[in-house]
Amino acid sequence: MWIPELALRCPRIFTTHTPATSRASWTFWIATFAVLQCLACGKGSAPRPDGAKAENAAASSARAESAAAPGAKEVTLAPVTEVVIEQTIDISGTLDADEQVTVGAKVPGRLASIAVDLASPVTRDQVIAQLETRDYELRIEQAAAALAQSRAQLGLPQDGPDTELEVEETAIVRQASATLKEAQANQVRARNLAKEGLMSGMDLDAAEAAAVRAESGLQSAREEVRIRQATVRQRRSELRMARQQLADAVVRSPIDGVVQLRRASVGQYLAAGAPIADIVRIDPLRLRVAIPELEAAGVRQGQAVRVTLPGDRATYPGTVARLAPAIDPQSRTLLVESDIKNPGHLRPGSLVTAQIVVDAKPAPTVPASAIVRFAGLSKVVTVENGKAKEKPVTTGRAAGDRVEIVSGLTVGESVVAQPGSLQQGQPVLVKEGS
Repeated sequence: MWIPELALRCPRIFTTHTPATSRASWTFWIATFAVLQCLACGKGSAPRPDGAKAENAAASSARAESAAAPGAKEVTLAPVTEVVIEQTIDISGTLDADEQVTVGAKVPGRLASIAVDLASPVTRDQVIAQLETRDYELRIEQAAAALAQSRAQLGLPQDGPDTELEVEETAIVRQASATLKEAQANQVRARNLAKEGLMSGMDLDAAEAAAVRAESGLQSAREEVRIRQATVRQRRSELRMARQQLADAVVRSPIDGVVQLRRASVGQYLAAGAPIADIVRIDPLRLRVAIPELEAAGVRQGQAVRVTLPGDRATYPGTVARLAPAIDPQSRTLLVESDIKNPGHLRPGSLVTAQIVVDAKPAPTVPASAIVRFAGLSKVVTVENGKAKEKPVTTGRAAGDRVEIVSGLTVGESVVAQPGSLQQGQPVLVKEGS
């Protein structure tokens, strides 16, 4: 507005003051309106941007509006990447001892000593108990005397092998053989005398009968020798048995392992077969699981197995070692056994969770933190036109900190890494570099 126009509209400003006051007021108002006029002219004369600059300015303005929009949330994007996912069978099972035996007394007797207790480690053939041996030592002496008697009846020395005996050289056979020869000689003489009429028929019959008896006596002598030889073998066997019983009075461990339970005490009389201790071999352990029939088709010998225990974060590896030849008709399951290396603290009887790796293939995955689950449904959040957009997905197996996406996303897309409470349509601001 020009000063003359202002003077016409507001005459009092210029007419009600003294000359000195008017000059000062005029000077003030002229300077003020001059500054205002310059500012107004400068604003009206600024050049307008061309088309490209206008678009850039509009985009910058839109980003500024988005960043400054109420409720905007800063987010980080994570790409959908392809990762090799293992196809596993998850199932519960039990760890059993590789071998478990109950060691007992093979012979009866009173327990003289026991060298092990609960949790005692033992090795194969280690002495774990000892029975009193006096009775068995006496039996050895008795059996040895009976053997010596039988050998003496055959004319054998007290010690030595039995094969050196010649039946025809034994005393009883030589005696019977001599009697036979004498009877045969008498038989010949009697026949000659009978021919000459010098012997009666009765005497001839007696000589014939004596020869027959002598022949039978020789045969009986040979059989008696064979019987005595058998008796010698029997006595020798009894001697070996007595010695074996003495050896069995020492109870040894049949396997390497650990004592799970001690069942007898010193001074207790034990019958043959009475248990003394339970011994288990705990390395390796044997994992037994029953695989449902529908999943059993993919299980093969040699496949990797991972075992976890409740309250233990460690994973214990193993392999499928044995498969049952048939499906159980009652439970419709297949019994599978795996050998698990025992680092020392695993115990038989533990209930475990096992994973059998039956296959491995690449699949799209996202971070586990990107999955939002509610009411049994799974979804992820993507960014579209500066706003959050929910996408339903079907998830599969986990691979570390990533989750398989069966459907809903493809490799190359991006999702919000940590959606939290982000809602559909909520403005978002993507962090740089994500």
